[in-house]
Amino acid sequence: MPVPKDIVRVSDTAWEIPVSHKAGMLVPARIFATKTLLAAFDDGVFDQITNVATLPGIVGHACCMPDGHWGYGFPIGGLAAMDPDHGVISPGGIGFDINCGMRLCLTNLTYGEVLPRLRTLVDRVAGRVPAGVGAEGTVRLSRDDFREAVEQGARWAVKRGFGWKEDLERTEEEGCLRGADASRVSEKAVDRGYRQIGTLGSGNHYLEIQVARAENVFDPETAGAFGIVLPDQVVVMFHCGSRGFGHQVATDYLRVFLAAMRGKYGILVPDRELACAPFRSPEGQDYFAAMKCAVNMSFANRQVILHRIREVFSEVFGKDPKDLGMRQVYDVSHNTAKIERHVFEGKPRELLVHRKGATRAFGPGMPGLPDIYRKTGQPVILGGSMETGSYLLAGVDTGDRAFFTTAHGSGRAMSRTAARKRYRGRQLQEQLEQRGIYVRTASWSGLAEEAGPAYKNVDDVVSATERAGLSRRVVRLLPIGNVKG
Repeated sequence: MPVPKDIVRVSDTAWEIPVSHKAGMLVPARIFATKTLLAAFDDGVFDQITNVATLPGIVGHACCMPDGHWGYGFPIGGLAAMDPDHGVISPGGIGFDINCGMRLCLTNLTYGEVLPRLRTLVDRVAGRVPAGVGAEGTVRLSRDDFREAVEQGARWAVKRGFGWKEDLERTEEEGCLRGADASRVSEKAVDRGYRQIGTLGSGNHYLEIQVARAENVFDPETAGAFGIVLPDQVVVMFHCGSRGFGHQVATDYLRVFLAAMRGKYGILVPDRELACAPFRSPEGQDYFAAMKCAVNMSFANRQVILHRIREVFSEVFGKDPKDLGMRQVYDVSHNTAKIERHVFEGKPRELLVHRKGATRAFGPGMPGLPDIYRKTGQPVILGGSMETGSYLLAGVDTGDRAFFTTAHGSGRAMSRTAARKRYRGRQLQEQLEQRGIYVRTASWSGLAEEAGPAYKNVDDVVSATERAGLSRRVVRLLPIGNVKG
């Protein structure tokens, strides 16, 4: 559908669709975007975000970030905060890949030092971190071990030697959402997940070796606080989630909610993909506990992957990972629902914040940040395409206008099907290598789906988030090596 005729321009980077737009809307829908980005939104976004505005208990606005595009239930880039006592929880507001997220690791190596060994690094990482549909990890667990892992998250991994204690301090929620209960997870979900810790997956998941050029450092002081201190410094970024486990958790509870929503609770929604249940209901609490297990599985997954990356760099350069400066910057989550304390309408309130393809971006001084980032605000990792680069940003005080939430990536501009028809994976790999980007992929068709033009311009998205007061630029990171699922 085209941009709604009744949309109101609030600022250069904010637009509002009033409650009069659609029957049942309880709050306005707010979209953060420039005029150019707004015009490029795909047809489903406006319908989906106004549907979100009808959900019981929603407060403030139903929001969509500048990277917004069509998704399941909520648009990707969707945000909704609910009153936990009167509102609902919706798997469509979280996603199937629960806690799909990003992690960034430093090195004290420069581009000149890495370039001669780049192919070796990428090839070895590709061998050590399985990628692709159905890939199984190298961490062998029993089903009971896995249940323990999903209740403890990254802490479980660190206790078993997969990482350092300081990694937990530099991970959102310290790598574990408390209250996870594996008894609320189906056997099918466990079966799909217990062999997948330490794997990258497929789709838009990737592991990338990047370089921070001096001309791409926008805030040297904050960059230094985050650990970017060298000219042409090399870092490693990766993006993955809870794999088949999270997908099954979402699938299981969508069925439960569809059955309970109308018959038991009398809730009507404009789209069955927004199936929901009262948050305080038995069904809502069961899903919340199961969802936390998927969040924690993803934290454990990324923790093991980081350990494998450190192993490879240590082998290739003949040094201990600590001597290579391989400290974690941060790990951020997308696709979650969390109870958070926010000031709303002048009063502190606990709210259930759904972020679907959106990133938490706490401002300076906020509770929940590690001490090292109190002054800077939360590091925010925003992934771009494998052709264009990614960003490290920081949370800002003005983020309260969107419950301290920002964009999570550049956002798709082309469907996966359309990208596969237009691009050829093998040819794309050759073109990227000619440009100095060495790519290993588990699937030629999967590589074609991730072609640069399939995504919005990452610089435009980041500029819009900064101008909207959601987060601010710190460093732009350019790809030089990529492992693609």
